[in-house]
Amino acid sequence: MGKDKYGYKHDDGHYSKMTGKDDKVSYSIYDKNPSDSDHKSTHINYDTESGKGSIVDTTSGEKETTDITCFLTTACMKHFKDTFDDNCQELTILRWFRDNFVSQEDIAHYYQTAPVIVLAIDDNPNSEAIYDYIYENVINVCVEAIKNGDYKFAYNRYKNSILSFEETFARKELQNRLVKTLKKSNTSIRA
Repeated sequence: MGKDKYGYKHDDGHYSKMTGKDDKVSYSIYDKNPSDSDHKSTHINYDTESGKGSIVDTTSGEKETTDITCFLTTACMKHFKDTFDDNCQELTILRWFRDNFVSQEDIAHYYQTAPVIVLAIDDNPNSEAIYDYIYENVINVCVEAIKNGDYKFAYNRYKNSILSFEETFARKELQNRLVKTLKKSNTSIRA
């Protein structure tokens, strides 16, 4: 992997780049050099103050934008309430871990799935208890493992938690979105 003016060039030829200042950051992934006119890309934009963001994806040939919300940030916000700081120790450690140990595919999957999970949890009458569970059993456990250098355990806990929450809270909505996408795709093939 090497760095040039377009970002980090990875061994397989794709590029990645992190930009931003203070409260607004962007992580971009390009299938090849961004100066090539036919490149495809995914941009993850995040506002650390509000916890909101978007994913702009052109990998299908069309520009698709998805709003994102982070359930880990939401869990911290619910736990700390009035004293919440987006740069709290927990989120700072988890972001460092994400940036250094989590694959780009897993990051993209998280940011596609997390907003659906947050919406489903927010609609649940036990949402406060669910966010407490996430804080105590995912965030705290992962942070302690990372502090102790047990990155494999932290990664497995993180990934298995996402898959579990996806199954528990987001499956129905994700299935509906898939059906909608397939119907749209089928319609455009006939045209």
